[in-house]
Amino acid sequence: MDDRTARLALQRHWDASDAGDFEAEHAIYREDAVLHYPQSGERIRGRKNIRESRFVQPNKKQFAVRRMIGSGDLWVTEFVLTYDGKPSYAVSIMEFRDGLVVNETQYFADRFDPSPSRAHLVERVDEIT
Repeated sequence: MDDRTARLALQRHWDASDAGDFEAEHAIYREDAVLHYPQSGERIRGRKNIRESRFVQPNKKQFAVRRMIGSGDLWVTEFVLTYDGKPSYAVSIMEFRDGLVVNETQYFADRFDPSPSRAHLVERVDEIT
């Protein structure tokens, strides 16, 4: 898969995720895909189970992609995932095989207050996207 095709597939995936279109959102995954959530210690095997895990999730979700970077079979997306109005900053690492995602790992981080010890060194940024 060339880089342009991968980027378009990712854009369709994130657009569908934001729209709540579960069929289009999960079209990017191979049947045997594996999704990893290291922070919660979860591994979900198979496109069907990945889709079901997201379908039963009760929160209203919004996705705002900040950037996608990658080449060939390895792509990283940085995005803000808002659950019921509360933003969480996330990174998705996707590995493709035969044009579909075979492995994805997602990392999440909530906002936190800046450290006073470095206040003189930083520029405050309050936007979430």
